[in-house]
Amino acid sequence: MIRPFHLAFPVHDLAAARTFYGGVLGCAEGRSAAQWIDFDLFGHQIVAHLDPAAKPVAVANAVDGHDVPVPHFGVVLTMADWQALADRVAAAGIGFGIAPHIRFQGQPGEQATMFFYDPSGNALEFKAFANDSMLFAT
Repeated sequence: MIRPFHLAFPVHDLAAARTFYGGVLGCAEGRSAAQWIDFDLFGHQIVAHLDPAAKPVAVANAVDGHDVPVPHFGVVLTMADWQALADRVAAAGIGFGIAPHIRFQGQPGEQATMFFYDPSGNALEFKAFANDSMLFAT
């Protein structure tokens, strides 16, 4: 069994983070304090830490014809969970930085992927593989 990862990241507004991660993404909330909130992101612990001056980094790398934002984080989901999340994000009216699509089509590592941003400008990528053995394919 893969152990959960832990990621702490800055947000400029905890209430907006609570609405986005808890409401839109459906992450259960764990512990919290005046300066941070724990969320369960598909079994992984992410922690939104308040930094009123938080500003996203505007760097991108070209990947399969798209400008992928750096840094970014997310989870590799099942294809069904990935599609459900894509539908949920779209229904919430959140714009995609990179719309849901298949990357590396017909090549090793073929994957469904999408990018969107939280209210603080943190980039998130969620992906899925029809065949999980392609996760580290070269």
